[in-house]
Amino acid sequence: MARSDQMKALLKAHASNDNDHFYAVAMQVAADEALRGHVRLAAELRDLIDRAKIEATQAAGKPIPLAQPKGELSELLTVQYPHEHFNQMVLSEGVSGKLQRVLKEQRHGAQLKAHGLSPRRKLLLVGPPGTGKTMTAAVLAGELRLPLFTARFDSLITKFMGESAAKLRLVFDALKSTKGVYFFDEFDSLGLQRGSQHDVAEMRRTLNMFLQLIEQDGSDSLIVAATNHAKDLDVALFRRFDDIIRYDAPDERQIEALLRNKLALYAPDTFDYRELAKYGQGESHADIVRACQDAVKDAVIAGDEQISFDNVVLHLQERAASKPL
Repeated sequence: MARSDQMKALLKAHASNDNDHFYAVAMQVAADEALRGHVRLAAELRDLIDRAKIEATQAAGKPIPLAQPKGELSELLTVQYPHEHFNQMVLSEGVSGKLQRVLKEQRHGAQLKAHGLSPRRKLLLVGPPGTGKTMTAAVLAGELRLPLFTARFDSLITKFMGESAAKLRLVFDALKSTKGVYFFDEFDSLGLQRGSQHDVAEMRRTLNMFLQLIEQDGSDSLIVAATNHAKDLDVALFRRFDDIIRYDAPDERQIEALLRNKLALYAPDTFDYRELAKYGQGESHADIVRACQDAVKDAVIAGDEQISFDNVVLHLQERAASKPL
């Protein structure tokens, strides 16, 4: 048990609202317990202290300190602090509503848990490339002021028996120790249908491990998986997620909104966005954004204060022409 001087120091730190000193003394108590051979108690105390720090940080409206993955984990995860926000995205009403619900439940997580309920935190994003899946992961992290951890499948998937599953377990251990948004992009490389012609024994073992880990996971982190090929995914994966969110190419209304978002600072007042949107039909969100950026670059290089309608049309048509047949 804590010594009398440690108990006094804890009470004084609490009374003066000195959180840093309180945590420092609490860590001393944990260290003393470890020296006495109470290893499990020491580990529980450290976990409680870490969780208290995170909750205090969130309550103060500050982002959780960015923890760099170390050792083997550094080869499996990349980490960043996104600054994207929800109002930067142009989405269908259905997708927007689902994401708003996720954010709302996350922000009221403590209230839900007090009633024995869990906020949504396991999401599968499905849709063609360039429709906003990757940005969604960044926006969720930005809105919730959490670090974004991206799984590196080039390091995660190996040909050696059992190695991929072991690495996957490391990632899920990180979910528990460090709260964040954990993004599994190009998820189809892991989630191929069992027994399909693309299937191999090691991939099957890794998939089985993922199914087991995601079902058992009770951490506070968000798991966001994205795929361009939903039809190739094992059906067992779908029921492990709280929500399946489907993305499509933008319709004319969304294209117009994208164009306004990206060109408003550089376009004349008479700019006809509705007419311009017709030239973006069938393009992805990403291609429309890039076409707008290219038009702005041309204006900057030419020394023009404003972009021209025809130049934006040119870049939209170039994007359409560059698509593979």
